[in-house]
Amino acid sequence: MGIAEITAPIKGEMTKFEPYFRAQLKTKIPLLDIITNYVLRRKGKQMRPMLVFLSAKLNGEISDSTYVAATLIELLHTATLIHDDVVDETYQRRGFFSINALWKSKIAVLVGDFFLSKGLSTALENDQIAVLKVVSHAVTEMSEGELLQIEKSRKLDITEAVYYEIILKKTATLIAACTSAGALSVEADASKLQAMKSFGENLGIAFQIKDDLFDFEKTSLIGKPTGNDIKEKKLTLPLIHALQTTDTKQRKHILSLIRRHHKNEQKVQEIITFVKASGGLEYAHQRMMEYSQKALQCLDIYPESQTKQALINMVAYTTSRQK
Repeated sequence: MGIAEITAPIKGEMTKFEPYFRAQLKTKIPLLDIITNYVLRRKGKQMRPMLVFLSAKLNGEISDSTYVAATLIELLHTATLIHDDVVDETYQRRGFFSINALWKSKIAVLVGDFFLSKGLSTALENDQIAVLKVVSHAVTEMSEGELLQIEKSRKLDITEAVYYEIILKKTATLIAACTSAGALSVEADASKLQAMKSFGENLGIAFQIKDDLFDFEKTSLIGKPTGNDIKEKKLTLPLIHALQTTDTKQRKHILSLIRRHHKNEQKVQEIITFVKASGGLEYAHQRMMEYSQKALQCLDIYPESQTKQALINMVAYTTSRQK
């Protein structure tokens, strides 16, 4: 399942969105314009604006409010990525140098702040208070999720229930903001707003589990899984399940490796081998498919259409993507 099948019903809107989005970022500060252009040149698949437009089209006629909602979401998402790179001291993203790698952390933080504040002001200038409330809630949840994950990575006491709480806050809340904002922009009724929010949450959880699986499945240049989450002492679903189903002695051994040797490549590979042998990947994949099915069920209230099929394709893409 490719992106072309997903964007087919909103191809015109996505084409129009790019110059609209660029126009919101014009400034009189040359340095800021240079950095903004750099950010725009390395944009990803734009899944979040896609979700805003598809959710809007499923519930009504796309309007100017939809473009404002998509802009607000994309500005927020970009701001969080820039800030995340500073926090994680990441110097590359999607094969490009990060803002903090090229212009240092101070400038990166300020640029992230600019994107965030620009999103807020764009919403206010267009009287999109309802959408702003949804997105503001998402920012709060994302911050809480990141801090909860940091706390749990220090204590290494994360349970499966806490894991879902973290990814709901960190990832699913923003996806749900996309689908909610799209529906809000065309004044969908309360039942449909709830359906779109639930669709986004379940899609977001499935999306994050897939990302977590990559850490154990995806190979690096040397032909081994990267184990990047383990190196950061992040306990994700495959590892949590493996720890829950093993004996006390083995659990203590693996936790000791994570605590003391998470930077050791050989020890990281030992942990990955343990997770695979314990059925951690199969369990996480099963849970991912359960959440993707929950997302699809949220669409049952809508009649068949090209837009509904595009959202179904989005779910399929989320669980089958290779990166």
